[in-house]
Amino acid sequence: MSDIMAFHQAVHDLLRKVSQEAILPHYQSLAAHQIEEKAADDFVTVADKLSEEMLAEGLAKIIPGLPIVGEEAAYADPSVLERLAGPCWIVDPIDGTHNFAHGRQPFGILLAMAEAGVAHTGWIYDPLSDRLCVAHRGKGAFINGEKVTAQPTDASPPIAAISLIFLEQSRREAIRDEIAPHYTLVDIPRCAAEQYPRLVLGVNDISIFEKTNAWDHAAGILFLNEAGGKGARPDGSPYRVDDWDRPGLLGAASPKLWDVMAERLAGLAD
Repeated sequence: MSDIMAFHQAVHDLLRKVSQEAILPHYQSLAAHQIEEKAADDFVTVADKLSEEMLAEGLAKIIPGLPIVGEEAAYADPSVLERLAGPCWIVDPIDGTHNFAHGRQPFGILLAMAEAGVAHTGWIYDPLSDRLCVAHRGKGAFINGEKVTAQPTDASPPIAAISLIFLEQSRREAIRDEIAPHYTLVDIPRCAAEQYPRLVLGVNDISIFEKTNAWDHAAGILFLNEAGGKGARPDGSPYRVDDWDRPGLLGAASPKLWDVMAERLAGLAD
């Protein structure tokens, strides 16, 4: 086995181990005291904390000394975010915690490696199905080892999953009035680990995100772009993990779909 194959196998083994030992045993069995609300509608559970601890320990064995930026570690100590400017792991121990805390799917683990603010490798793992999405910059996107190409739904109008949760009221109303009529709107999964695969697998055509935390989007944006879709800031600039507090991301199953939506969004600002 080559070094790169052994590396990816070690990461996959770690994701599966954490899923089986830290996440799934708590699925649909959390007690009230095992769920905390960090902010309005923003939850953390005992499983999130245990998952991040196990991931950090395992990743430190795979590449000793590489800094780790975990969602929960950054919440406890915001200075952890300074690591995003250099080589680092980026960890979301349970993406979709709102769903997980309420005993429903989807949820997943998001993991990325970045350097100089740019993600170059990403993993999106679904504990319930054992689906593993992997992307490496310049080498394509894969699901369970098979190379994939993003497939638009070909629906007319296109299918859009648009998150309005964190938008200001005026922006929310503008999107509803001027953007929504051009698309068939579907519910967002409240889980980037599910939303990005949906853009690649022909389920959704468009998705708009307001919050752009690195742990939510580093792996997904890379996966979407490597599959031939397009994920970028609405102005066309690339997503950088060290620019995490800048709002707004647009993902699409094809560059053409992206361009049309970006033009419509730009029109809202005029």
